Amino acid sequence: MKRVSELNKTEEHEGSGRPAQDHAAFAQVARGYYTPIVALFTATLIISNICATKGVQFFTDHSVQLGPLEILPISTDGAFFLFPLAYILGDVLSEVYGFRATRRAIYYGFGALLLTVACFSIAIRLPAAVFYENQEAFRTVIGTTPQLVAAGLAGYFVGQLLNSVTLVLIKERTREKHLWARLIGSTIVGELADTLIFCSIAATAIGIDSWRQFVNYVIVGFLWKTLCEVLVMPITYRVIATLKKREPSYAPRESDPLHV
Repeated sequence: MKRVSELNKTEEHEGSGRPAQDHAAFAQVARGYYTPIVALFTATLIISNICATKGVQFFTDHSVQLGPLEILPISTDGAFFLFPLAYILGDVLSEVYGFRATRRAIYYGFGALLLTVACFSIAIRLPAAVFYENQEAFRTVIGTTPQLVAAGLAGYFVGQLLNSVTLVLIKERTREKHLWARLIGSTIVGELADTLIFCSIAATAIGIDSWRQFVNYVIVGFLWKTLCEVLVMPITYRVIATLKKREPSYAPRESDPLHV
């Protein structure tokens, strides 16, 4: 009520020749680390989905097979080095801020990906200038096919939600103990779902045309992302500990952790 009366008072004094208050009115930005983490989380998702349109192979001079599994060459996509960061950030959000806040971040990321795809589509269809000679290259690089869009959105949405739910449910049982179990357990569940969904939809769009390549694509992607989680766990531990110490609202809650 006080704020409303102050605004009304401001309106009453407009045109009087005197300022109704000392300075212009602005809303305050929420303090804390949640916003920059969500910004980095969203940027990682957008960049990863662009890089993932490129098929990548390592050890192409070798051919090693084990039954239906193609061991070498290793087939993956161009986002293999960056995408694990999205799950690491998702773990940090879930551990410190809970499921509801992480779900909000996932929605932000989903919306940002849709906006990115829409903007790319419009930019491709805009008439090229007579002096612009890279229209086809531009279309090739950012002209994500509907197949890859569906793969990225579906894999990300399901995988990230499962990752967050799993971590929060494990934390409800372990409280502040066994952080490693929450980080690894949630990553296994989330990454497995994400990798299966994305690879199943996107494989043919990036040039994978055999069952052996597909199995290799799934296994390599899943193992790599899980290995990244393990390798950077000391850093994740430090980041989480710092955030818990510096966020004044971090405290036990009395209600269901999935709805708090």
